[in-house]
Amino acid sequence: MDTKLNRTQSEKLFNEAKQLFPGGVNSPVRAFKSVAGAPLFIKKGDGCRITDEDDNEFIDFCCSWGPLLLGHNHDVVRESIIETVKNGTSFGTPTKLGNEIGKLIIDNHSYLDKIRFVSSGTEAVMSAIRLARGYTGKDKIVKFEGCYHGHVDSLLVKAGSGLATFGESTSAGIPASFVKDTLVIPLNDLEKFQSVLDEHHQDIAAVIIEPIPANNGLLIQDLNYLVWLRKICDDYDVLLIFDEVISGFRVGFEGASGLYRIQPDIITFGKIIGGGMPVGAYGGSNEIMSHIAPDGPVYQAGTLSANPVAMAAGIAMLKTILKDGFFEKLKKNTTYFVEQLESFISSRGYDMHIQSVGSIFWFAFTKTRVISSDQIQQDAISKFKILHAELLQNGIYLGPSAYEVGFISAAHTKSDLDEAIVIIQKALDVVYKDS
Repeated sequence: MDTKLNRTQSEKLFNEAKQLFPGGVNSPVRAFKSVAGAPLFIKKGDGCRITDEDDNEFIDFCCSWGPLLLGHNHDVVRESIIETVKNGTSFGTPTKLGNEIGKLIIDNHSYLDKIRFVSSGTEAVMSAIRLARGYTGKDKIVKFEGCYHGHVDSLLVKAGSGLATFGESTSAGIPASFVKDTLVIPLNDLEKFQSVLDEHHQDIAAVIIEPIPANNGLLIQDLNYLVWLRKICDDYDVLLIFDEVISGFRVGFEGASGLYRIQPDIITFGKIIGGGMPVGAYGGSNEIMSHIAPDGPVYQAGTLSANPVAMAAGIAMLKTILKDGFFEKLKKNTTYFVEQLESFISSRGYDMHIQSVGSIFWFAFTKTRVISSDQIQQDAISKFKILHAELLQNGIYLGPSAYEVGFISAAHTKSDLDEAIVIIQKALDVVYKDS
């Protein structure tokens, strides 16, 4: 479309980084292996825009992988962090800020009596799994193909090639003994789910699912399916864990649990709580949470858990999103963005559509609704690679993988969205020029 993107400084920094870090990055997807060129090194974010080390500016739809509901460098969040840092960064003790944010969340969430703060979404899931096992006295966990729950050993598992419910590791370094206690089943298959619980329920501590799977595409499930998961878990006395690391506070303050009015036994949350600072949490009923140390026998601890800087950022962000009309406006802007692009796609007859919920969207390179990760074909991955390159050339930043979703923040104005829509339309013309 336009001239080649200048990546001189990013390329130089990436070459240096490869001598320092495995693959030159500190999280694999950042390496741009699935798209073209060297990864961009970002030096600044403001509102809905980011600037890289070569001074290229982009409208950002990655939003630090979701948590920046208010956009980059939001003044209220920033000032709250600065004021807190003046008093210190970490004490390893309780703080008043921890009480404040805990009350803020619990008072505005129908399905939480108590929560425990940790430092990441992965840590929240790891702790929730331990809690489920400790509470039930059972060992096995059921997960779903296409749902991602962080780099927890027992959950980096996919369906095996033999008996479908017994998984195999997706990473080296995970002992077979960890994998044997994880049963993997397809999404959106109630018959399979029922049969697994029929056979193994006496050994199953919990079922864990992303109620809105958003790590292998945006795989929006039917409400009836999620309702029946809850019912079947109740019938077999098995805990249901909702992993809301992405959907929590993104599709509403109560996340998918509130959106669908389904009460899980344990909910996990991630970095979105911290308004961009590292944080996670898990929570549930008084009865279940009373099993966590020091009240109960399930041990979990962390020096930086509920550190004051993350808590202050989270309080500022959560108070802002609790204001009347916040989520309605965010959803309205997202709907406008998606509908404008869908209208263009339809007018061109392109074989694709956009799946969305709340303020999350995803480019699906097929007309068919995608509800499981195995529906994503190599052709879609190839098309996304072209789209990603074209968008970068013209000032749009998406997460660098066909499987990653996009996010809209309160900082994306209608003008920003209109600008992005025109650029995306031109990029899609390039993607489909030979079709």
